[in-house]
Amino acid sequence: MSDSDLIKLYSSRILALTTQMPRTERLTAPTATAKKRAPLCGSNVTVDIQVENGVITDYGQDVKACALGQAAASVIGANIIGLTEAQVQKGRDELYAMLKEAAPAPSAPFEGLEVLEPARDYKNRHASILLAFDATLDAFSQAREAASA
Repeated sequence: MSDSDLIKLYSSRILALTTQMPRTERLTAPTATAKKRAPLCGSNVTVDIQVENGVITDYGQDVKACALGQAAASVIGANIIGLTEAQVQKGRDELYAMLKEAAPAPSAPFEGLEVLEPARDYKNRHASILLAFDATLDAFSQAREAASA
């Protein structure tokens, strides 16, 4: 990777998102908690969600990831409250398509993830970028299972 590629990949907008990450406090009594790890790079994200009537009412995250994974978690954390599992899944699907299939950037409320378009060419970073979504969806699954038990 050349220096210009690194500069493009780790743009000032991406780095700014890493320093402004919201919801970094873990929840004391979450409905569900999930941890996901990207084996290739070792990034990991732990997510706590509070769910009422199928909607996220509170969210906490502990993110130990590269700048790209942190930037994704920052955008997700800023927009996650009030969303349903289907809305989170749609955001994840759109981000995946942007990275893997050169599709457009995700729609609202996750349109800020367009900043990660330069990461398309860096397949080894995709898992880290998707971690916060994957952990959130896993937590939703756990919450659903607990509610039906």
